[in-house]
Amino acid sequence: MADDLLKKLNNKIADSYKTLPLLDTKEDFVPGEGTASASILMIGEAPGYHETVERRPFVGKSGKLLRQVIDEVGLDIKDIYISNIVKARPPENRDPSPAEIKSFKPFLDEEIRIVDPKLIVTLGRFSMNKFLPDVKISEVHGKLQRIEWDYHVKFVLPMYHPAAALRGTKVKNIFIDDFRKIKKIISWLEKTASRNLELDVKEALF
Repeated sequence: MADDLLKKLNNKIADSYKTLPLLDTKEDFVPGEGTASASILMIGEAPGYHETVERRPFVGKSGKLLRQVIDEVGLDIKDIYISNIVKARPPENRDPSPAEIKSFKPFLDEEIRIVDPKLIVTLGRFSMNKFLPDVKISEVHGKLQRIEWDYHVKFVLPMYHPAAALRGTKVKNIFIDDFRKIKKIISWLEKTASRNLELDVKEALF
């Protein structure tokens, strides 16, 4: 049922290409990937060239690193839904503009509601700023955040974008170390919720 809702949402985005920025045709739209039953939602910035060609998120160099690390830390890709703040490639892979982010916001919001993940992993500052607008990624990466979003409590784990991890060994090591926390965080969320305890991230150590 929820997967059908995702299909309807993707069709709606594609059919709106004439009114959305960055979309000249329906084929310019790059949908999210995964099932609606995923417990982890990973949100990136915007598709690049390879993503536009394959119409899949994170399949270029940074995507290969992301998927490699997902496998190395023992996460199941089938339990992860991957999407982007902006659903089409900005020219020359530039940063998405505030107007572009705003235009795609209702669709991303609906995507989040449908998947309703246990954990949202933001990849890079643009997706982080959706939930944590006034912080620096260097200060909060790898630190679980409990937030109020859409009148519900959500748990967000800010991470560096894999493209940043490709630029230097230091950030790459941080990126991998932060990813190693995800399984422990999911386990903590599930166990604490099953006991109907208040989920206080300040008391959790990962």
